[in-house]
This record gives sequence, C-alpha cells and structure tokens, in this order.
Amino acid sequence: MMKKTILLFAVLLVGFGAKMSAQEYWNFGVKGGVNFTNMTSDGFEENNSRTGFHLGVLAEIPVSDRFSVQPEVLYSTQGTEATRVVAGDRYTGEYQLDYVQVPVLAKVYLIDGLALEVGPSFNFLANEKYDFDSSALDAEFDSDMASSFEFGGAAGVSYKFNNGFFLDGRYTQGFSNVYDSNDFDGDAIKNNGFQLGVGFMF
Repeated sequence: MMKKTILLFAVLLVGFGAKMSAQEYWNFGVKGGVNFTNMTSDGFEENNSRTGFHLGVLAEIPVSDRFSVQPEVLYSTQGTEATRVVAGDRYTGEYQLDYVQVPVLAKVYLIDGLALEVGPSFNFLANEKYDFDSSALDAEFDSDMASSFEFGGAAGVSYKFNNGFFLDGRYTQGFSNVYDSNDFDGDAIKNNGFQLGVGFMF
C-alpha cells in the first residue's frame, strides 16, 4: 500500500509538472544534494552524523507574487553512527534508514530569488540496514524494526537564479518516533539533519 501511494504521488506530480510547463508562471524541477543526518535518543552513549544524499522532483505553485506552495518527492538516505550499551556490552554501529520524503512547503519570497521555506513532511521508509560491531558480535543485516511512516517537518532557505538553477539548505526534524514501539531502545528515537541541495526549474 505504501509503495502504491508513493508511486501514485510521484506520477501525479510528474504529470502535474508536465501540465505546468505549458503555463507561464508555474514551474517543475529536479534537485539533489547531500545530507548530514543524525538520530537522537537518551539510549545512545555517543553518536555522530551520517553523510548521505537526496534526489527527487518538485513543483512550485505560485499563489501570489511573493508566496508559493512547493510539494516535493525525494529519496533521502539518513541515519547515524552510534554506540549503545546492552547487557554490559558496547555496540558501535551505523543505523542506515532511507526514506521517500514528501515535503509540502510554504515558500515566501523576501526579495527576488531569495525565499524562506517551511512545512510538514510525510516520510515513508524505503530501506533499513544496521552494521554493528562489538566484542561479542560483528553483524550487518536488514531489518523491519523501524516504523513504515514518519511525520516530520522542514524549514530552510533557497535562492533561485534567473537561468532556472537554484540552491537550497534546510533543517529536517522527525516528530514521530523512528520505531513503532520503545522496545528497540527504551527511549524515543527521532531523525533530524541538514540537507544542502542544488536543482533546476524548467
């Protein structure tokens, strides 16, 4: 069901973008960039950010001269490198969680080209993998421990050049727990991070 929903949304957005190209003030675009993500939990003894990427499509729908709505569909690789203590043993590993993110952003232009962006993000888990290293166990495995859906938000800034290219930077925060229950860690675990991107509007 989740995959069908994502596919339907992507098809609608691409089709909507094709329709936009025939209209003077609506824009369709592609973007990609680098992620610096982390996961917060009181159960982590220490943790560091994971470097990943995001790639996808977007549409900018003007409402007025200074305000637009911008839905996006992005594939985003996220996670953290963390150390936990379980039954007296230290486990250090990389949490790798990839999402299809669907942010829907309000875009307010401060001056020509420069805009603030903020809005909710509906994130669907696409893949999860764990690579743990300890004195008792070295293992890399896929899993289905994480929740299939995450509700989050995004806020940032973008600058669009006259030739259609644009740059953006944003902070993303997961509001719901990464895992369906607290059984995995005993504490709530939430995603957060920064995305730096470049794209082109048609």
